[in-house]
Amino acid sequence: MAKRTSKSEMTAEPEQAASGPTLLSGGNPQIAKGYGDGPVQAYIAAMPGWKNDVGRRLDALVARAVPDVQKAVKWNSPLYGIEGDGWFLGIHCFAKYVKVAFFRGRSLQPVPPGDSKSEQTRYLNIHEGDPIDEVQLADWVKQASQLPGERM
Repeated sequence: MAKRTSKSEMTAEPEQAASGPTLLSGGNPQIAKGYGDGPVQAYIAAMPGWKNDVGRRLDALVARAVPDVQKAVKWNSPLYGIEGDGWFLGIHCFAKYVKVAFFRGRSLQPVPPGDSKSEQTRYLNIHEGDPIDEVQLADWVKQASQLPGERM
C-alpha cells in the first residue's frame, strides 16, 4: 500500500528554497522574475560576500536619489526605472565585480567609464575594495532617471 502524503508535507517549502537561491556563473543570484522591492531585496540578500554590501549601498543610493523609483528583477538582474518610462539602470554580479549598467549612459555627464557593445549603454564596474564615489553615482542616477528608459 502506498504511503499517504499529509497536508503539511504537501504545503512544505521545497528543500532548495531553504538553502537559498542558486548562484549562477560568477556568483550572480538566480532570482525569479518579479516586480517591486521584494524580488530586488531577495537578489541583494543572495549576492555573495562583499558584493552584498555593494548591492545594499547601490539600492539605497538609487532609492534616495529617485524616491519614486520602480524596481524589478528580470534576467537575474535588478532593474530600476520610472513607471511608464522604462528602465534606466541595472545591476549584475560577475565573478570579480558588480556591474552597474546605465542604459542611456552616453547621455550622462561625465560619461561613465565602461564601454558597451550597445551604443547608448555605459557601465561602472565595482571591484572588491573599490571606493564608491556616492556623490558622482547619485548624480548619474538622477540624470539617468530623467532620460527616456529602456523597454524590457
